[in-house]
Amino acid sequence: MSIISEIVDRVLKSGYLSTETEEQMRLIFTLRHNLEDIEALTRLQQAASSGRVRQQSRQF
Repeated sequence: MSIISEIVDRVLKSGYLSTETEEQMRLIFTLRHNLEDIEALTRLQQAASSGRVRQQSRQF
């Protein structure tokens, strides 16, 4: 399992994505990524869009 996949799994379990975690994934993805990472980020995006995950960067 990739590092990004592990992070996404933790976020999905907690239901919360902090700005620090977003930045960490962004940095890791910039340095290297594979299909598993892209699929994990797609799952995270779908969860955020459906409201299953709250994003700290989107809170007012």
